[in-house]
Amino acid sequence: MKSDRAVISIDAMGGDAGPAAIVGGMARSARKNPDIRYIVHGDEPTLAPLIAKRRELADLVEIRHTTDVVKMDAKPSIALRKGRKSSMWATLQTVADGDADVAVSCGNTGALMAMAMLCLRKAPGIDRPAIAINWPSRNPAGYNILLDAGADIRADARDLVQYANMGVEYARLGLDLSRPRVGLLNVGTEEHKGHPVLQEAAQRLEELAGDPGASVDFVGFVEGGDIASERVDVIVTDGFTGNIALKTAEGTATQIRGFLREAMNYSIWSRLGAIFALTSLKRLQKRLDPRRVNGGVFLGLNGTVVKSHGSADATGVSSAIKLAFTLARDEFSEKVAQRIASVTPEAATERNGRQEDQKRTGG
Repeated sequence: MKSDRAVISIDAMGGDAGPAAIVGGMARSARKNPDIRYIVHGDEPTLAPLIAKRRELADLVEIRHTTDVVKMDAKPSIALRKGRKSSMWATLQTVADGDADVAVSCGNTGALMAMAMLCLRKAPGIDRPAIAINWPSRNPAGYNILLDAGADIRADARDLVQYANMGVEYARLGLDLSRPRVGLLNVGTEEHKGHPVLQEAAQRLEELAGDPGASVDFVGFVEGGDIASERVDVIVTDGFTGNIALKTAEGTATQIRGFLREAMNYSIWSRLGAIFALTSLKRLQKRLDPRRVNGGVFLGLNGTVVKSHGSADATGVSSAIKLAFTLARDEFSEKVAQRIASVTPEAATERNGRQEDQKRTGG
């Protein structure tokens, strides 16, 4: 661990709720953690008054003015061509330049990933980056990790194995697990189920887990009902399936909260019962609140990026910043790169070559 202090680069103009929600989330995080510092990117005349109203942010924020904003409905290709002066690009470039440890954005996911791959570049040995999310579960850590949650709808067997390796390192750091259990999401747990890509990936993961000294358990195929179970710690799938699962879970959690609220307000007796059960109901509501597990991590880049939900309010933004701080403190990107290099010979060669180039150039 290099330091307890972390600099977070914030895209203050991305997202649906606007800069006020993002600044509110920054203030919440600053109240809880005095070791956070911010570099904020966006329209300075808009941001300066919002930040000045928050005493918690005094002397913690540097504003870097940008003129452009990547719209939530912008195509990634257009964002790449026209977004070099945007708050999103500046947020990523600050990490690439070494001025900040982690980038956080509520903006357009496709544009953010496209810009991140161009600005930060893919890590050695990585063909396709992935988005990893924390999924509430009944495991002792309280969460499982699912990836890919929407970075790329395509994934071959090699990609799925890379996702597994990156997810394992995320689980080791984020969930404090020495030997994470990995499962491949499938339509059944039987060995013969699934298409050839899943079959090949399963075979490779079995071989990886069977090596002497392996730091991973491969539990085989898992189904949708296992995502939140105690059977597995890391669930691996392609971005198409993972994103649908994520959005379905978020919608279901919101629906249950609404049903619960309606039930508690149904009659005078239900409202009276709710008063007596208030503490338990608040605890349940907190567990069902998607904002409190907000933040997908871009894995497989030369730098750490946290993608907050586009509709996040101050609570959601604060959750994403908390995650970013934890990853920065634990030097997450470097440890993931080490993990990939340890299991992929060509990644180790590429990584060593880059390090030698940096030594020669003084970078």
